[in-house]
Amino acid sequence: MKEKAYKLLALQEKISNSKAKELIDRGLVFYKNEKLKLARELLSKSAKFVVKEQKKIEIIFEDEKIIAVNKPFAMLSEEVEKSLQARLLNRLDKETSGLLLLCKNEDFRLKCINEFKKQNVYKSYIAVLNGIVPEVLEIDEPILVKKTQNKAFAKISKEGQSAYTKIIPLMINAKKTLAKIIIKTGRTHQIRLHTAFAGYGVVGDERYAKIPSQRMYLHSFECAIFDYRFRADLDESFEKFGFELKNLNFKDL
Repeated sequence: MKEKAYKLLALQEKISNSKAKELIDRGLVFYKNEKLKLARELLSKSAKFVVKEQKKIEIIFEDEKIIAVNKPFAMLSEEVEKSLQARLLNRLDKETSGLLLLCKNEDFRLKCINEFKKQNVYKSYIAVLNGIVPEVLEIDEPILVKKTQNKAFAKISKEGQSAYTKIIPLMINAKKTLAKIIIKTGRTHQIRLHTAFAGYGVVGDERYAKIPSQRMYLHSFECAIFDYRFRADLDESFEKFGFELKNLNFKDL
């Protein structure tokens, strides 16, 4: 006999069916060491699940204008916005962790948006890339984004908007590269698409790189706008691939 995964999870964790669905949709539930993708998947009634804990929002900085937070992966940017009652300045994919900015002042938010449009904002990310990146790479390929309902899909296309990505290898271990990635533009899924295009997809990016993992190893690391400069620390999950982060001086990056 088989049963839907979310119902089995609800029984195991003694939670509601809706909460079980939410955990699966967030990518926090694992079955046989693999992320469970479909809440309605039929599984044996003896199935056992491992549920990862949803980390909390970490406030890095706050003043009368802006809030900088370290968003955990598996959380929507809009959830942070609702929780802190401030308007998002930038957005991160649910699977991406790291620095997220919100504005408390609408006039200031509009000024910030103008800085983004003029490409006056410095943005960097940290990612685990599949393969050995031997040297700095620069990718300057236009991106075309198509949106349907709540989903977006990007592709390299001459009909798209300009997009520039710089990949700086930091550490290499077991055919994986820990890299700092700097973007001048902020196209939808830009880093995921450009790294996959270059042959070094982000580990955990199942859409463009087709590399399944327990999470997507992409982290919004730094942002500098006006006189503000923020940095969001990596969590311990990035040490999974043998990278000794303690030996990496992030202050010099």
